Amino acid sequence: MKKNTVKSSSLIREKNQDKFNFHFSKAKLPAILFIMAIFCLSPLYAQRNPININIIIDSSASLSNVKEDVESWLSLRLNEILVAGDSVTLWSAGAQARVIYSGSISAEEDKEAVKAGVRNINPSGYTADFSGALREAAARQGTGSYSYTLLISASAEMLSSLITGPNGNLLRYSRVEDFSLWRALVIGLNIDSRVRTAAASFMNN
Repeated sequence: MKKNTVKSSSLIREKNQDKFNFHFSKAKLPAILFIMAIFCLSPLYAQRNPININIIIDSSASLSNVKEDVESWLSLRLNEILVAGDSVTLWSAGAQARVIYSGSISAEEDKEAVKAGVRNINPSGYTADFSGALREAAARQGTGSYSYTLLISASAEMLSSLITGPNGNLLRYSRVEDFSLWRALVIGLNIDSRVRTAAASFMNN
């Protein structure tokens, strides 16, 4: 499996630039967003406390062509990010998003249960309800807690529809890893207030 150079989606970036109302130089914005949405929220952060992990998998027919690669990559990523005490919710995003696993990580078998959930997804149809899964993940989390949200997309058309549609703000704080036929997005949900606080602190220093 070959991975292309990691890059931010220009479409996401262009759409989001119109939404930022902070009174500071846009040149400083990428660093702030990266720190807040990727580093501070990342389960890779050393010695972190347990958090909510959201995993949203494209289960449209497009997944069929890349399912083996996605499973392999995600298995390694889950080994890296999951720690004891994490609460994990796994969504299958097909015609309608639905939860296919929900539980806490207390032992190695719990990690394997999450991986099994991914393997058991049966790709079908031509739609991927990313919006529904992201809205539900954001609602479950609330605004006062941290989470780590990972979305796997094998549907370029469906992802573009999300980005340009009315729910595009759900991807306001995100980072994209591009692979040959699919994408993995790390998304910071419900962190507007934290980003604004960080921005104000950044400008005052």
